[in-house]
Amino acid sequence: MTPTTSHLPSPLLSRRGLLLAGGAGLAGALAACGGSGSPSQEDTGPLAGSVTMWSSFTQGPRAEWMQRMADEFHAANPEVTVTIEQFSWGEFNTKWTTGLTSGQVPDISTALPNQVVEMINAEALVPLDDVIDSIGRDRFPKPALAEGQLEGVSYSVPIYSHAQVMWYRKDLLEAKGIAVPQTWEELAAAARAIGRSDDLYGLSVPLGTGDFMGARYLNFYVRSAGETLLKKDGSANLTSPAALAGIKYWVDLYKEVSPEGSLDYAVLDQATLFYQGKTAFDFNSGFHISGVASNRPDLVDSIAAAPLPRLKASDKANYPAEVSNVPMVVWEASEVRQEAKAFLEFLFSKEEYIDFLHSVPGGMLPVLSDVTTEPAYLEEETITRHADSIAVIQDQVGVGSAIGMENGPLPQAGVLTGQALIEKMFHAIIADGADIETAAKDCETKLNDAFEAAGAKIS
Repeated sequence: MTPTTSHLPSPLLSRRGLLLAGGAGLAGALAACGGSGSPSQEDTGPLAGSVTMWSSFTQGPRAEWMQRMADEFHAANPEVTVTIEQFSWGEFNTKWTTGLTSGQVPDISTALPNQVVEMINAEALVPLDDVIDSIGRDRFPKPALAEGQLEGVSYSVPIYSHAQVMWYRKDLLEAKGIAVPQTWEELAAAARAIGRSDDLYGLSVPLGTGDFMGARYLNFYVRSAGETLLKKDGSANLTSPAALAGIKYWVDLYKEVSPEGSLDYAVLDQATLFYQGKTAFDFNSGFHISGVASNRPDLVDSIAAAPLPRLKASDKANYPAEVSNVPMVVWEASEVRQEAKAFLEFLFSKEEYIDFLHSVPGGMLPVLSDVTTEPAYLEEETITRHADSIAVIQDQVGVGSAIGMENGPLPQAGVLTGQALIEKMFHAIIADGADIETAAKDCETKLNDAFEAAGAKIS
C-alpha cells in the first residue's frame, strides 16, 4: 500500500515563493529544459550512463516489475544501466531531505504529492513537460498534473491513482441485519451495534502522531460538510461548526468502539486490523483487496467498498475527499537527465504499464485515461471480481484531491499532513482531557504559525 508521509522538516520550504498553478519519444532525443545544470547534462546524443532510481515500490510484485523494467530498458539501451534502490515511504522522506543537503540524491525517484511541493520549492527537480507531452498530455487528468506544477511548469509525472473510500464487511452487516451506512450517524450506529471485543471492533479510529490518519479522518467529515481543512484565505479550519462536530465525532467513536491502542496507530497498524478481519468498517483505497487476500483469503469475497458517509442521506453521494496521484520525479542534480527521462517514459509502455497496475490489482488505478477502458487491463481476475468496489474508488478519483490541495498544490498541505498537529490535538483531548473547542483553537493557531514558517501565503 502507499503509506502516508512522515514529518517533513521546514528549512526546505523557504527557497521560493509558492504561487503554484495547475497547468517524438524521449529515448531518441530530448530538448534541454529548465534548471541550473549545464546543457551537457541533457544533450540529444545517444543514451549512455548509469541511472540510480530510489523506489518506494518495495512490495514483491511492484518491486519485481520495476527491476524487470530496468533490465528491459538496459536490453534496449545497452549503454545505460538502471540501478534500483528501495526505501519505504518513511525512509525515503528522511533520505531525500538529508540527501538534498549533502548532495546525495538519485537521478529519478518515486515521491508523494506533498513531497513534490517541497521538492519544487527546494529547486530540486527538473521540469518534465517534455516527458508528459511525449506520453500524451491529454491522457493525464489535469488535476493530477496540477499537483506537480509551478507557474504552469510540470515537475512530476503521476504513475497511478488511488482514493479513500469506506470498506465494510458484508457478512458482519448481514448477520446483524445492518444496511450499508450512508451517513455518519448511520456509521456510528452500525459500529456501536457491532461493538468492541478482543477479536472484533466496529471501527478503529487511528490517531498516531507518526502519521496523518487523524487529519485524514477529520478531513473526511469536514469535506462531507462542503468545507476543507484550509479556508479560502489559506488559513486553517479547525474551529468551524463542521470541524468541531467532526472532532467530536471521532473522539466519541474512539472512546466507544475503537481499540485503545489505536491512539498510536499509523496507516499500516490500522489497515492490518481490517486485513485480519478484526474491524467491520475501515477507510482506505483498493490496496485493501490485496491486503485481505493475503491475510484472510476466506474473507476476500466478504469485503466491499462504498462511498464515504455524508451528513444527510439526501446529500450528494460522491463528494470530493481524498485522492492520491502518486508521482515520479527527475532530480536537478542528475548528470544523466536524458537517460532518466527516457527510463521514466519507458515505464508507460502500454503492455508493461498494465502489468504494473496488475501487480496490485485494484490498489493502483490507471492515471492514463485510455487504459481505464482497455480490455487487457479490465479483464484481470481481481479487477473483474471486485469491479463494483473498484468503480466506487474510480468515481472518487474523479472528484477528489490530496488533503490541502483542493485549490492547487500549496505548502500548507505538507504542514497539514506532515507535522502531526491535528493528531496531537486529538491526543490532548483524549489522553489529557482537554476541552474540544480549546484544543481545536490551539491547534488552529499552531497550524497557522507553521504555515507562516513554511512560507505559505495567507490572505
